Amino acid sequence: MSVTEQQVQAALKELIDPNTQKDFITTKSAKNIKVDGGKVSLDVVLPYPAKMVSGEIQAMIEAKIKTVPGVESASAGVTWKVVAHSVQKGVKLVPGVKNIIAVASGKGGVGKSTTAVNLALALAAEGAKVGMLDADIYGPSQPTMLGIHGRPESPDGQNLEPMLGHGLQAMSIGFLIDVETPMVWRGPMVTQALEQLLNNTKWKDLDYLVVDLPPGTGDIQLTLAQRVPVTGAVIVTTPQDIALIDARKGLKMFEKVGVPILGVVENMSIHICSNCGHEERIFGEGGGERMCKDYGVEFLGGLPLDIRIREDADTGKPSVVADPNSRVAEIYRQIARRVAVKVGDLAVDHSAKFPSIVIQNS
Repeated sequence: MSVTEQQVQAALKELIDPNTQKDFITTKSAKNIKVDGGKVSLDVVLPYPAKMVSGEIQAMIEAKIKTVPGVESASAGVTWKVVAHSVQKGVKLVPGVKNIIAVASGKGGVGKSTTAVNLALALAAEGAKVGMLDADIYGPSQPTMLGIHGRPESPDGQNLEPMLGHGLQAMSIGFLIDVETPMVWRGPMVTQALEQLLNNTKWKDLDYLVVDLPPGTGDIQLTLAQRVPVTGAVIVTTPQDIALIDARKGLKMFEKVGVPILGVVENMSIHICSNCGHEERIFGEGGGERMCKDYGVEFLGGLPLDIRIREDADTGKPSVVADPNSRVAEIYRQIARRVAVKVGDLAVDHSAKFPSIVIQNS
């Protein structure tokens, strides 16, 4: 009994990718299907980085194909490709950067910077090329969290080479000023400094640039949301009502300027006592999920109030790299995978493929 390509496609149509929640034919991930008697081979190109789960996906696909009558062997080569996606109208993409993910919160103290750095490190652990831009000019924390010391080089006197930490390309005002120096700048200076950090850093072929935004929804955040080509935003909150009120404001700000909301991360969801293991929801519960239901956005995940998350960030080795096998690191990786999938679902940017047409009076 000869096997046909249509039978293989039909089998793959029944198989759901646990990360995209779609089948491999709908997402056009299955390519180059070859049938040679009872042997089937194909390439699977995922729209999100999947280094940690590619083995599981390969096994799942091969097992499914082997259920087709007449198939003796199946081999699937699993790779991934991250492409550039559309941003706000009238905003140009940054050279060397395919996608910019803004991590924001309405208020400070909710663990936004810790979430941003672990999200960036988790995307890198999945095989993506990732950068980290510390946009918090008044309180830069990424140099400490990434354990990076020293100053960036500027071979041409205009552009900066990104600093490197745990495989991430990073830039922060914290690399350029003394750690004790307060930034007594007004809004326009801060905005200008940030645009320079973004545009004058020689980013090298990044799939994702994670931007750790300053807390709040004031002039600086609005200017950034309008001038920086953001692919999508992640909102960080705690379950506490006070934090949620401000997180909602942050979400609405991005909606107003046409930036898609990739989802909400809830920090400090639950406290587990390090002595007795007793679980307590100190800041309330379910706030992040209720907010997501109200606005029709995805709840990306909840993280515990855990002393190790704080200790790891303070020592310059965030949880994803300090203890990659921990439950916390796994939660960050799950969040990162969902963020990557959500970015992959957005409209693709075609601006680089079309020549610009200039009409001149002659």
